[in-house]
Amino acid sequence: MGGHTWDAERKEFVPADPHVPSTDPNEYKYELQCHLGGGDFDTPCLARQLDCKDREDGAKGIPVMWLSRPRGVPGAVWAHHSGPTCLYDPKPEDLLPRIAADIQRQFQNLPVNAGRVVAQPSPNTLRGAETNFYAEAVEQQFDITMLGQKVHVVATPVQYTWNYGDGTVFGPQPSMGGQLPQDRWGEKTRTSHAYATTGDFQVILTTSFQGTYSVNAGPPLPIPGQGQFSAPPQGISVWRSLTRNYADDCNTNPQGQGCPGVGALR
Repeated sequence: MGGHTWDAERKEFVPADPHVPSTDPNEYKYELQCHLGGGDFDTPCLARQLDCKDREDGAKGIPVMWLSRPRGVPGAVWAHHSGPTCLYDPKPEDLLPRIAADIQRQFQNLPVNAGRVVAQPSPNTLRGAETNFYAEAVEQQFDITMLGQKVHVVATPVQYTWNYGDGTVFGPQPSMGGQLPQDRWGEKTRTSHAYATTGDFQVILTTSFQGTYSVNAGPPLPIPGQGQFSAPPQGISVWRSLTRNYADDCNTNPQGQGCPGVGALR
């Protein structure tokens, strides 16, 4: 990310002037603290990386690691020199690494719609029977501004976690489930759940989105890690079923137990 040299008076690294020969036997460069190369970042590292607050003069900082290698030695390998430390440099070429260092936090704060929970049957189901749940989630796009630059973000759903409200959690896993025709309700599916007790439960879907971003209409770059977003809870009432024999059918006795309009048993 550009050659630098150590300024003994300022006691900091500064961009090297290619027209001025250096007496330092080493040359230096910096990399973002949690950068793994290309568009990849160490996600656990991002959570604890150095916080570079803006300086009083308004300069914005990025957390970096400094690397060094012997100057003019063919095949010399870059090795860790120092850091992490904050780099304050107002040059335009530093905007991209600064955006890269902050894009994951920006992504998690976007108003991404986690989708909608659909249950079959709903709003009532039976104890011990398989209730089919599936998600309706879609790709979303956002335009934001970072450091005065136009950044286009695309969020794509990739994983789903189901909390069925009775203490059972399934996921994260890649299946969003799918709709069943009514004559197949009660079948076990990848995302279905059978409740062991009756009652009212709140089903919560958490959708994990993978993101990409592009700066000023540039190429799409991967956002490290994933953003997790929760959908509004879906209420489901679980009832119990009883099998009884009756002398009359509902045509003969419309008020008989189990006939339409007659209270069910919970």
